[in-house]
Amino acid sequence: MAAIYNLFIINKSGGLIFYKDYGSAGRMDTNDSLRLASLWHSMHAISQQLSPTIGCFGIELLQADNFDLHCFQSLTGTKFFVVCEPGAQHMEGLLKVIYELYTDFVLKNPFYEMEMPIRCELFDIHLSQAIQKDRVVLLGR
Repeated sequence: MAAIYNLFIINKSGGLIFYKDYGSAGRMDTNDSLRLASLWHSMHAISQQLSPTIGCFGIELLQADNFDLHCFQSLTGTKFFVVCEPGAQHMEGLLKVIYELYTDFVLKNPFYEMEMPIRCELFDIHLSQAIQKDRVVLLGR
């Protein structure tokens, strides 16, 4: 069983620009993934406004009985979040690695248009390698 169930990348306006399923129990169709990304973007924005502390950047971790949701927001407002097994370790580090891959292989791609869905083969390859490396480290497989 994989430590990571899903990966989502949401642009600053709340649009889903990348989704990858890594073996979650209930597969989501395109509409479900779009709905979930939109919901998370809204919850993240509301949490920033409702926070009693000054300088809050939104929800970074949401824990439930059957999953954890980890979020990393870049300075440009792009959000990266993973849905993973409860208690999975080092997800913040993995999200930063994914962000580095995004900057290296998506943003530096001369054919990529900002805020549009990500269709970059090099990003997919390196992302798969990073996820596989993370699985080996976390699960010993």
